[in-house]
Amino acid sequence: MNRRDFHKTCLMFGAGALTGTATHAGEQASGPSIETHREPARNLPVRNFDVVVAGGGTAGVVAALAAARQGAKTMLIERKGYTGGTVTEGGTALHSFFNLWQAFGVKKRQVVQGIPQTIVDRLMAVGGCSGHAEMLKGYEYDSVCTAVDVELYRLVTMEMLDEAGVFMALNTLLTDAIVERDRVRGVIAESRSGREAIYAKAFVDCTAYGDLAAFAGAKSSVPNDYASCNSIGLANVDLDRYFEYLKASGGSNQVAYGLRSGQPGKVVRFNGGLGGDFAKEAREIGMSSMITTVHDNYIMFVKCSYKVPGSVIDRDDMARAELEVRKRMAKAAELFRKYVPGCEKAFVARTSPSLCIRRGRLIACDYDITHEDVIEGRHLRRFVQHDQNRPVVGQDPTRPRTRSRP
Repeated sequence: MNRRDFHKTCLMFGAGALTGTATHAGEQASGPSIETHREPARNLPVRNFDVVVAGGGTAGVVAALAAARQGAKTMLIERKGYTGGTVTEGGTALHSFFNLWQAFGVKKRQVVQGIPQTIVDRLMAVGGCSGHAEMLKGYEYDSVCTAVDVELYRLVTMEMLDEAGVFMALNTLLTDAIVERDRVRGVIAESRSGREAIYAKAFVDCTAYGDLAAFAGAKSSVPNDYASCNSIGLANVDLDRYFEYLKASGGSNQVAYGLRSGQPGKVVRFNGGLGGDFAKEAREIGMSSMITTVHDNYIMFVKCSYKVPGSVIDRDDMARAELEVRKRMAKAAELFRKYVPGCEKAFVARTSPSLCIRRGRLIACDYDITHEDVIEGRHLRRFVQHDQNRPVVGQDPTRPRTRSRP
């Protein structure tokens, strides 16, 4: 074939290719208005477990440990490469281990124990927790501050899961549910190892967004009625100088002393808010600075909040929000360097990989626990009774109904 014939052949091939493309596009145009691509069917490898827990935050970690310690073959599916969820990404503290005994003038009582307390004990052993530091101010919201080192929290919880024999499917995304006759029989998960089906006898949804329930067809709503946030950890901070300045400027409305860098009696929580221009500029970026720490020279929790326009489950809305909040976090660090004594050379040492949300999907349930249920300490019966299509909370017959303080 000479050069002229070669170019002629190539030109004919190109015209044919264009014709094929035009024909395909024409076929697409005659179909749905939104272009779609049909994935080919394929057989997926299958794993079998007794219990599958979706979401590796604190709730998921505790659920998986509880199941595995009872002898259940357990799998934990987490989309990130570590456990801890909002505890590690919010960068603050564990909450509500004790009742609000000071606020209500009742006997002090630890109400959260078991596996969560074991996690705290393990953290204490490696210098990763303040202990249950009693709140001297601000105890109306939480009676103790249990601040944690977020990096050690990830390590400790992963070690505990490994010791319990939990199969940790990290860096794995839950993508669908397998439902048969209104019952979840399995889930679909995907990672760099490929796509697979996981069957189990029981499933626990501990995702922040109710992903598993939504995939299974549960009714839900997305109210987006709270601001989302990201937080920064600031390093190279003279914490004691900062706290002394705050006390001289009017004090903090929250204070707790506990273990810090292995030393007892150190301030581990205080309200870092200051007045004047600092407060004005902080409000503009939705910044609040409830300081918690377990280390000298480090502030774990400076939060920038932002009400996401649109939906917290819309990828594009959240992408724009991620950018906006990161701009705010950079500004927050500038404000500390500019206004706060002891923070002149502070720098951002930690952020969350993604926005933390207050509420994602709200799954429609047979019964929604009310404010009165919580205040009165009501116990739910195994089967919820119904009165004229309205669910009614059943009382534990061994516990009289009371309106006394918790």
